[in-house]
Amino acid sequence: MNTGSHDTGEVAVAANGTKSETGTETGAPGSEAAETAAPAPLGSRAPGFIKARRTLHLGWQVGVFVIGLAVVVAGAAMLVLPGPGWVVIFGGMAIWATEFVWAQLVLRWTKRKVTEAAQRALDPKVRRRNIILTATGLVIVAAVVGIYLWKFGLQMPWKIENQ
Repeated sequence: MNTGSHDTGEVAVAANGTKSETGTETGAPGSEAAETAAPAPLGSRAPGFIKARRTLHLGWQVGVFVIGLAVVVAGAAMLVLPGPGWVVIFGGMAIWATEFVWAQLVLRWTKRKVTEAAQRALDPKVRRRNIILTATGLVIVAAVVGIYLWKFGLQMPWKIENQ
């Protein structure tokens, strides 16, 4: 199974025999995973009384899916409308991740990629390049605004009559 990790020993198991990132069972006496902080196990985070009854658990999953879908659709709408679209979409994915393994794996992959991007952004060479690109862009915008003001002045390109 592709868990989105570059580690060779990573195993994703959602059943009762939950495995850690290294492939050893979590919580096993004397295992390294029991002593170190392993990521949360994959699978449903529904309360035990809900998981005990199949029909109740299925209803719970449908409810979580519908609520997550509504949040993701609202986030997708906010991509073209005013609002924090991507934040809301990832919020919907987090709702799905409380119940579905595929969403948990997507969120793990996303968190890792965001962390890698943040580390790359802190690289001095990348920061210097970004500052140079920003300064160049500001100079170009200032030149275009200066040319417009020199040619047309402060009047708008359309005439508005008092109505």
